[in-house]
Amino acid sequence: MSATVPSMDLGQRERDILALERRGFPGPGAKERAIREELGLAPVRYYQLLNALLDDPRALAADPVTVNRLRRVRESRRGER
Repeated sequence: MSATVPSMDLGQRERDILALERRGFPGPGAKERAIREELGLAPVRYYQLLNALLDDPRALAADPVTVNRLRRVRESRRGER
């Protein structure tokens, strides 16, 4: 059994979440609107899914740059609390 997990194991929703995180937005309102319109999710649910996705090794394999950047942001915010 291989220790690596292929990135294609990510579902479409997970890939869409990572794609949205790669984009730039002029402000939080624009991002929340995109979350609702493009993914059909409430922002609170989106961030719950994103947080879980950051701990998923499949996400790291699929998009290491985005996942590592978001992990750093998450850790710095946890350190501020």
